[in-house]
Amino acid sequence: MTDERERREAALAPYARKATDIKPGYPDLHDHVIALDKAGLLRVIDEPINKDTEMHPLVRWQYRGGIPESERKAFLFTNPTDSKGRRFHGSVLVAGLAANREVYRIGFGKDLSEIGDVWLRAMAAPIPPRIVEAAPCHDIVVLGDELDRAGNALDGIPVPISTPGWDNAPYLSAGHFITKDPDTGVQNIGNYRGQLKAPRRLGMNPSVELRAGIYTHWLKYKERGEKMPCAVVVGCPPALSYTAVQKMPEHLDEMAVAGGLAGAPINAVRAKTVDLLVPAEAEIIVEGFIDTEWLEPEAPFGESHGYVNLQEYNAFMDITAITRRRHPIVPSFISQVTPSESSVIRKVAMEPVFLNHLKTGLGVKGVKRVAMHEPLTSLYAVIAVQFDRDVPTTEVWRALQGVATLHRFAGKWVIAVNEDIDPENADALFWAMSYRCQPQYDMKVIDGKDPGHGPRGPRDNGESASVLINALLKGPFSPVALPKREFMENAKALWERLGLPPLKPENPWHGYDLGVWPPQLERQAQLAVQSEYFSFADELAARRRRDVSMNDPVEFDTNRKA
Repeated sequence: MTDERERREAALAPYARKATDIKPGYPDLHDHVIALDKAGLLRVIDEPINKDTEMHPLVRWQYRGGIPESERKAFLFTNPTDSKGRRFHGSVLVAGLAANREVYRIGFGKDLSEIGDVWLRAMAAPIPPRIVEAAPCHDIVVLGDELDRAGNALDGIPVPISTPGWDNAPYLSAGHFITKDPDTGVQNIGNYRGQLKAPRRLGMNPSVELRAGIYTHWLKYKERGEKMPCAVVVGCPPALSYTAVQKMPEHLDEMAVAGGLAGAPINAVRAKTVDLLVPAEAEIIVEGFIDTEWLEPEAPFGESHGYVNLQEYNAFMDITAITRRRHPIVPSFISQVTPSESSVIRKVAMEPVFLNHLKTGLGVKGVKRVAMHEPLTSLYAVIAVQFDRDVPTTEVWRALQGVATLHRFAGKWVIAVNEDIDPENADALFWAMSYRCQPQYDMKVIDGKDPGHGPRGPRDNGESASVLINALLKGPFSPVALPKREFMENAKALWERLGLPPLKPENPWHGYDLGVWPPQLERQAQLAVQSEYFSFADELAARRRRDVSMNDPVEFDTNRKA
């Protein structure tokens, strides 16, 4: 145990902040790794691990191996290698920003219950970055011909292969691309995949989003006949990473929004070969110019919709400089089939955005919660909206349509449910759809939905639609057919006393009244649990009828006392 602890401390020593270090006012990625370790949420792997065949498959098992979300952890690989036996300077952090909600909370620095409000405040009152002259990201600077030396360019960065057997190269999955609008001067930071094509050439796929700032900038530079300056951030303060992966209004500079999240301006420094500001506490910065005349084949790459994106023509960047910290950490998102790290990052922030849009933007009454289904569907396909009881039907349809139109491809299936339905549980959603919905009255189809990023159907160029489903109770209902709470709780105590396997209750785990439970039937049920079920036999016989058919319901006077 002592040897193991010493090895762990030695592996993390380069990332521990010294007492003499100047703190930037927010945690950088090194601080975040140390915080995860203190919280018991970091696995440090110091043996050689092949980044091209072993690294992502190893971490993937915590998402596909039946491990509960609360037990998932970040992985820090301090000795990355490749299939040729090469060793790399620096470590690789996988699932380090959102292995689960607790990892996200530590990086975000706020309770999960505050995240929605914090995002809204940060976008409403961004804090511009503070420009500094010296920066950790410039500890080591490689320019010009020095980039052509082996290991000095992209070939020296331990970027793992995300989907071994399908991807055709290592891809930056946590690469934040910084570009600038040539007309307004406003910078944009977005997270896109980046294919390592050659030591000095990086591929990218920046046009998949309708309002991607980088693509808008690229079109403007193309019209000017100029190459587009770009800086790619590989590892940075978590607040900036969380901002880079979210969809922001085009007029906002993500570095300023990140300052709003952190509550302090993000330190920024001027890049060495392009006219851009980059985060001073970045781990690695890749600088260069994106060609606006030529496109070249890019991909295949396993994507977050759960399928391999086949090869297509996309942009590429010629590299002019690479700068880095002395002990860099290369983050790599676990994405592809959900649940994944990238889906946790998006889910935690996007659900409050949808809820705020319905409540504040549209003024819909009675909305309690928006839940984006995560496993396999990549969040955007299936979205549930939870309502109070007795909400007007007009408000239900307004909310469902609001969800379906907030983003161009979000909301293929949008389902309204009551507060007793757990929107995170697909089985519960199907239950509500099966018994609280008459499709001929409670379902609407809205044509003209953009298919978004992913496999397209064979007709209408893949054009999709939104299916809106009102699966709310339309009136009083009979009770849920599980033992009442008191009996389930007593049985749970008995279960535990008998030493049976630990229980993980799933809603619904007890029965409850939904509005139709006559006092006469309550009385009979109470007598039954007292083993007095023969005591009302004469009462049943007295209600015999010959003018009814099998399965005709018995009518009760609900005002009558038992």
